[in-house]
Amino acid sequence: QVQLVESGGGLVQPGGSLRLSCVASGRISSTTYRAWYRQAPGKQRELVAGITSDGSRNYADSVRGRFTISRENAKNTVYLQMTSLKPEDTAVYYCYAQSLGIYWGQGTQVTVSS
Repeated sequence: QVQLVESGGGLVQPGGSLRLSCVASGRISSTTYRAWYRQAPGKQRELVAGITSDGSRNYADSVRGRFTISRENAKNTVYLQMTSLKPEDTAVYYCYAQSLGIYWGQGTQVTVSS
């Protein structure tokens, strides 16, 4: 079993930055695929960014060049650095891990508003 706990969400003005963190505990390994998803009100959950165990990254077109995903295996932690935030980035952001199973965090709210 794997537990994921996100932190770092909040309210930020357009153009601002935030960094999300997700700490994993339990049966997690460095080979686990990690990712961030988000879900805005009335919309489906979508992939924001993912990172493999060897550091390969993929991004949604809407965030490429503004967001950066990284991982620190020694701390079982994955980060999402978000810059140049836009109101349309407002959503609940979920941490995701895939190993022998699929695991989700509880979500953290990100609100971009002036």
